[in-house]
Amino acid sequence: MLLEGKIAIITGAASERGIGRATAKRFADEGAKVVIVDLDAIATEAAAAGIGPAHRGFACDVADPDQCHALIAAVLAEYGRIDVVVNAAGVSQSDRLMEITQAKFDLVIDVSLRGTLNMSQAAVPHMRERGGSIVCFGSIAAQRGGGLFGGPHYAAAKGGVHSLTKSLARELGGDRIRVNAVSPGTIDTDIFQGKMSAERKAQIAADIPLGRLGTADDVACVCLFLASDLARFVTGSILDVNGGQFIH
Repeated sequence: MLLEGKIAIITGAASERGIGRATAKRFADEGAKVVIVDLDAIATEAAAAGIGPAHRGFACDVADPDQCHALIAAVLAEYGRIDVVVNAAGVSQSDRLMEITQAKFDLVIDVSLRGTLNMSQAAVPHMRERGGSIVCFGSIAAQRGGGLFGGPHYAAAKGGVHSLTKSLARELGGDRIRVNAVSPGTIDTDIFQGKMSAERKAQIAADIPLGRLGTADDVACVCLFLASDLARFVTGSILDVNGGQFIH
């Protein structure tokens, strides 16, 4: 098993069809004990219970550094260590420039970018002794300039995640903490349900070299690779998971 005995925290993982939940399932199948983190305590506990009795769910707003530190303390009290952090929590908005209010901008930046920083800052001091892996969530929006994939503020937040990933990888390499990111393209998750017709999905899929939209599990498998020792000499990388939707 790729993650036997590892303790993994996954933020934004309560949604049934989301990438975070799919990643939690993959990690559990490979032997990890998984901590599912999201805003709603009942939803996180139910998600963890659905994976198995060894896993836990905790409510945490990643935009609040105090809550992140409290979460890490709770995980250490429960398991005694942290090996992997997956910063999957994020907020997607597709507003155009003149539709972006300060509140909308702050929400996207606070969760997607500041949340990645907050959780990493809270976890890293407790990962230095053994090393570990941090997986961040970028987006094709940061590479293509938003559009279908999110508004300017979303693209900016995910671009910040890409840069933060590279900076943390450089800084933490000496501590044997690898930091990488996945950059998903169009993934058929809860975010798209009710927002995109079947016809529109087919049109997008026709323009993807591999001929389909991605699934949450497609991204989860790449997260598993990055979290595991299979990627032991990989750090500072942004791995595209887009079926060739953006080739650069």
